[in-house]
Amino acid sequence: MTNPPSNNPPQFNTAEYPAGPGAGRCASCQQPITGSYYRVNKAVACVPCANRMNREFPRDTPAAFTRGLVFGIGGAVLGLILYAAFGIITGWMIGYVSLAVGYIVGKAVMMGSGGVGGRRFQMAAIVLTYAAVSIAAIPIAISQHARARRAALSVQSQVVEASPGGTPAGAATRQARQPARARRPPNLAAAIGVLALIGLASPFLALRDPVHGIIGLVILFVGIRIAWRIAVGISLQIQGPFKMAAAAPAAPQARAG
Repeated sequence: MTNPPSNNPPQFNTAEYPAGPGAGRCASCQQPITGSYYRVNKAVACVPCANRMNREFPRDTPAAFTRGLVFGIGGAVLGLILYAAFGIITGWMIGYVSLAVGYIVGKAVMMGSGGVGGRRFQMAAIVLTYAAVSIAAIPIAISQHARARRAALSVQSQVVEASPGGTPAGAATRQARQPARARRPPNLAAAIGVLALIGLASPFLALRDPVHGIIGLVILFVGIRIAWRIAVGISLQIQGPFKMAAAAPAAPQARAG
């Protein structure tokens, strides 16, 4: 009869080898091991617990990858919003926020996959991290442009109010041209595509300022590495079965003559 597992979680990070015949306990159920045993991630496990963990361990399936990808996209959107909001509110482009973005994306991928990781999960995590950080530059740039435009319009209105005629000839000409421009419908899809391409290239476009551009790329690389390391997932290495060493016969005791 299989012994019920204890409430303590199995500790498979530290090797626990049997010290001798009949010695050693299962890292999962904490019961003494007799007969055969396995090593699960170098920790000792009895046969029933090793078989149970092998059955219940999450597998890399298309469904697991799809869930990980969907959750990762959600994490990337959240990271993009976090990065953009920080830049818009503070007016600072601080690359260290990309570290948090990499952590969020990596954790989201693992949450969706149920802990399953591997190369394709890692590749998805680094692509989503890069996309979130780079595209966040678009709303930040739009916000900065809007602020500059409002400031320019404010200065222009002050100039108009101060002029004798009220409206300068240049402003009147621009107003006359506005209806013709309004009649041309904007290509929204093309505009979004151009903005997306500019956003994806923004980490390298920042190299126009070499010092800040290189620092930003290094920090972005560290954030991508964080996502990569998290998305490696949980590994399960089962070795065995091994036989417990037979007990040595007791040495005969000498009798007093």
